[in-house]
Amino acid sequence: MKNSEIVELANDALTAKLVEEKAALNKLKFAHAVSALENPNVLKAARKNIARISTEISKRKNAAKSETASEA
Repeated sequence: MKNSEIVELANDALTAKLVEEKAALNKLKFAHAVSALENPNVLKAARKNIARISTEISKRKNAAKSETASEA
């Protein structure tokens, strides 16, 4: 998932996508522990997607906090 796609998502969709990606990563980790994955770089890509989504969520929270602080 690209950053441009992540930025376009709504807050609720981002949270849902984060939960979905974390579940997928756990499944991949389990599959890799049982038998080696054909391409273990998939684990790296999944972790990066989770990090990108988490970063966007925290950016939005910080932006909302700064807006409310500037209004007060």
